[in-house]
Formats: sequence, C-alpha cells, structure tokens
Amino acid sequence: MAPDSAPRPTPRPTPRPAPRAAPDRRHPPAPAGPTAVQLNHTAVLASDRRLSAEFIAAVLGLAVGAPFGPFLPVDLGNGVTLDYYETRDEPIQSQHYAFLVPDEEFDAMTARLEALGVTYYADPGHTDPGRINTLFGGRGAYFDDPDGHNMEIMTRPYARP
Repeated sequence: MAPDSAPRPTPRPTPRPAPRAAPDRRHPPAPAGPTAVQLNHTAVLASDRRLSAEFIAAVLGLAVGAPFGPFLPVDLGNGVTLDYYETRDEPIQSQHYAFLVPDEEFDAMTARLEALGVTYYADPGHTDPGRINTLFGGRGAYFDDPDGHNMEIMTRPYARP
C-alpha cells in the first residue's frame, strides 16, 4: 500500500457546548441558604391577630404585612417575622418576646407605650412600673401586649457567660 493510500483515522466532530436554556422567570433560583442557624419566623398566638400585630407594630415603629395564610406578619427588619395567629377557642399562654432596638429609638417606643396607656416596667416581674432598667450598659423595659405576652425592648443584648 502506498503511503498516500494508508487508512486515515475518522475525524471526530469538535464537541460543542450544550445550548444554555434561558432562565425560567416563573421559578427563579432559590436564594443561597444561611451559613448558620437563624430564626426566620415565629408564630405568636393571639385572640385577635390584627389587634396584637398592630399593637406591637405601633410600639416598635414597624408595619403590619399582608396576611399570609392564617398568619398576619410583622417584619422585624432582620429577616425575622412575628406571624400572628388567631386562636379564639383556647386560652393564650403568655410567652416572652425580647426585641433588641436601636438606642435612638428607645425613647420614642416608651413614649408610644405611654400614649397607648400601656404601663412599662423595669423588671420582667412587672414590679417597678413606669421605670426602665440600665442592664449591660443599655436601657430596657417590659410591657404586656393585648394577650398578656411579656414583651421586652432593650438597647444592649444580655452579656452571656
């Protein structure tokens, strides 16, 4: 066989990248997950979800969101919502909710409590009315919401051992 007539390898086609699909605008990609455990939302039982949600929103200077199923959310601004859930058939068990608030907002919040006729206290047992505490170099106060939940506003987080 002559050198020109030697069998040649069959040329292979050059691989082409697969066509990229257009992004599906109906189903955007899920956002990346957190890198640590975080509280996202919590249900707050209330005898009247609107009354309770509007109360805490008024005190904290926030807005009540649109209903989400049986919940009425109050967005706290750090990715956490209080989802108020109405239950009229059973008594509400009092819970404690503590809010870390900007120092420059604290006086406005206690003034809103006073305007609403709600007594605030320096202590969680509600024995020191009309006063605030100065724990951990900040300021704090406790008050009841319409269902008796013990709410707390504080400008400094607790120092943990």
